[in-house]
Amino acid sequence: MAGRELLIGPGRRIEPCIRIEAADHRWGSTGTVLPVRILLVVNSFASSVTARNTVIVHRSLARHHEVEIVETNRRGHATRFAEDAARRGLDLVLAFGGDGTLNEVATGVAGTRTALGVLPGGSTNVFARTIGLPNDPVAAADMLIESLRAPSVNIRPIGLGRVNGRFFCFHIGVGFDAAVVRAVESRASLKRWAGHPLFIYSAATTWLTQYDRKHPHFRVATTETHGRAPRVVEDGYFTVVLNTNPYTFLGNRPLDLSPAAGLDKPLVVITFRTMAISAILSTLVRALKGGGLPASDTSSSGSSAMAEPEVVTSFENVHELVIDHATAFPYQVDGDYLGESSRLHIEHVPEAVGLLFPSSAT
Repeated sequence: MAGRELLIGPGRRIEPCIRIEAADHRWGSTGTVLPVRILLVVNSFASSVTARNTVIVHRSLARHHEVEIVETNRRGHATRFAEDAARRGLDLVLAFGGDGTLNEVATGVAGTRTALGVLPGGSTNVFARTIGLPNDPVAAADMLIESLRAPSVNIRPIGLGRVNGRFFCFHIGVGFDAAVVRAVESRASLKRWAGHPLFIYSAATTWLTQYDRKHPHFRVATTETHGRAPRVVEDGYFTVVLNTNPYTFLGNRPLDLSPAAGLDKPLVVITFRTMAISAILSTLVRALKGGGLPASDTSSSGSSAMAEPEVVTSFENVHELVIDHATAFPYQVDGDYLGESSRLHIEHVPEAVGLLFPSSAT
């Protein structure tokens, strides 16, 4: 296949994923349903994964397709399973767990001919719900089985983000957002039973006592092409880099930060330039109402097209950026806390993986 090579890690090179064509021998001709070779990767520690629904999902998939099933037991395990599946030429790897499990599987299959699928098994399931799957994994499995009746239509290439070599499916959070995730993970035993209340409690306590609200934490600068000046924010307190929208869900309500974000578009970068509670709450209310935040056209930290540039800055159509500071700051990827860094290099990777979407006919 003609295409540029993309570096995703030390010594490992990939090409953009190959679009599934109707004539591909793996999928058969129109109207013919051939068994698909599937690896089902299960995180049994995820909030909504149980022995019962795992058995039901496995049996449902196995009625139609060739299914292997494995369970993860440590961080990074799902990536190794997915990489092995891709090396063996399996057609699809299904991540059954939370958003962190999905992230690991996506990292393992990105740039290969093996497609990615997701079954909701976590507490929020941001990505699964964003692409139109229900929160019930059994119902979601039925939808994906129906999708596999027409894989040439329902498996489509999507873009991913990448930060310091690590892929992300829907967003990364830098600063306050990551500090909240860190607080939640410190009480991991409660997350399964008190998911959303625990996040709310952690956000409140982090804002009150655990995060510096007086001094900026980092600088955000895009890398521009075609002669455009870089867009820069010098005084960032809290940044979200979106590959999809919404940012997350509060119960059944999507938190809509930017409709400009999408799996077939470059990234959107939203930076809070204050930690004032009034600014955060007003942005939250606006996001819950839908429509997202207005885009900025900031080429330096002192000018913006927004009415209140000191509150929040939104950059759309971002292909590459750097977030840095002399002092390390926390960051999270797809809801998993990854520690602290003084420099993050972030880029958009178009057509990085083939994704199994729920069928539009269901």
